[in-house]
Amino acid sequence: MLSISSRGQQMPPSPIRKLVPYAEAARKRGTKVYHLNIGQPDIETPPAILDAVRHADIKVLEYSHSAGNESYRKKLVEYYKRVGITVSHDQIIITTGGSEAIMFGFLTCLNPGDEVIIPEPFYANYNGFACSAGVTVVPITSRIENGFALPDISEFEKAITPKTKGIVICNPNNPTGYLYSRAEMEALKNICLKYNLYLFSDEAYREFCYDGEYVSALHLEGMDEHVLLMDTISKRYSACGARLGALVTKNKSVYDAAMKFAQARLSPPGLAQIMGEAAVDLPEDYFRAPKAEYLARRDLLVKRLNAMKGVYCPNPGGAFYAIARLPIDDSDKFCQWLLESFSYKNQTVMLAPATGFYGTPGLGKNEVRLAYVLNLDSINAAMDCLEKALEEYQGEGSR
Repeated sequence: MLSISSRGQQMPPSPIRKLVPYAEAARKRGTKVYHLNIGQPDIETPPAILDAVRHADIKVLEYSHSAGNESYRKKLVEYYKRVGITVSHDQIIITTGGSEAIMFGFLTCLNPGDEVIIPEPFYANYNGFACSAGVTVVPITSRIENGFALPDISEFEKAITPKTKGIVICNPNNPTGYLYSRAEMEALKNICLKYNLYLFSDEAYREFCYDGEYVSALHLEGMDEHVLLMDTISKRYSACGARLGALVTKNKSVYDAAMKFAQARLSPPGLAQIMGEAAVDLPEDYFRAPKAEYLARRDLLVKRLNAMKGVYCPNPGGAFYAIARLPIDDSDKFCQWLLESFSYKNQTVMLAPATGFYGTPGLGKNEVRLAYVLNLDSINAAMDCLEKALEEYQGEGSR
C-alpha cells in the first residue's frame, strides 16, 4: 500500500482556514458571516498598481531573473531607503509572497533537526515552514497580561541548546499586533551575537505602526551577518493575491545559497513585479489614509471588546490584529459553534481560535485572534454578534 511521507503526515493544517467549511455552510443557510478570522484587508488595492499591469506593453510574458527583475529590485532599494534601511539590489531576492521568503530563509540557514526559537503566540504558518524544512520550533511564551511583550531574554537563554540556530520574530506582530520596542530589538541583537544565531525578521506590517517606533532588524548595528528580513507587498498595498515578497540579507553566503533555491523554482511572478514597481512610485502620503482607517478600526474593536463582560483585549501597537481573552473554556469549540449553531439578526462572526498560534499545547484555549480588516459598521455589527453569542454560550453552560 502506498503511503505519504512522515513530513506530509506531520504537516499541520491551517488553524486560520480550518473553519471555512462551517462558514460556507452558514452562508448556504442564509446567515451573513463577518470574517474577522483572516488578514485579508478590504482596503482597495491602489488602482495605479493594477493599471501598471493593464497598460504594460507585453508581447511575451517571460521568466524574470531568478532574483527578480533588476528594475524592481532597484526600486525596492529606494523603498527601503525611505524606511531607514540601506541595502543594494544584489542583497534582495524577490519571492513568491512572503511565504517563499520565509521558506528560503529556513532552507538556506537551517539543517533538519535544528531549532528556532519563536515568541508565542506566533503566525501559525511558521509551523508549516519549519515542518517543510525539518526544523523544530521552540516556543517562548509571551502573555496577554502585558500585551504580549517580548519575553525576558533569560527565557530565550533557557531555551538555547546546541541545536538552536536562530530566532524568528514578526514585527509588528501577527497575531498579537504587538510592536517591539527598540530596547527589545537591542536585546534580541545581543542574544543573537552572544550565541551566534540568525535573526529571521518578518516585517510584513511595518507601515501600520500606531503606538511607538518601528525598528527593523536591519536597523540594528553589527547584525549584518545575522539578519534575514522577510517581506511582502500583500498587506502593505492590500495585494495579497499578487504573491510578491522579498528576502533581504547582507550576508553574502546566505544570499548566494538562497539564490540556488530561487533558481530551482525559476522565477517570481512577472505581472506582480510590474505591480511592485508601480507601488514604490505611489505618492509619499499613500499610507496616511489606510493607516488612519486601521487605527480607527483598532480603537473601535478594542473598545467594544473590553466593554463586554469577562473579555480582555490589550491595545495592539501595530499591524491589524488583536488577541482577546474570552470567558470560554475552548476557543476551537466556541468558534465552530458561532458558525454552526449561532446567529443574531441572521448574522454571525468568524474568529480564529488562538490555540493554532501557540506552540505549547493547551495554551490559547480561552483566546481568539481578530483581524480588524472590515469597515467600522461591519466591526460594530460583528461585535454585536459576539456580545450576544457570549451571553448565549454562557447561558447554555459553555458546552
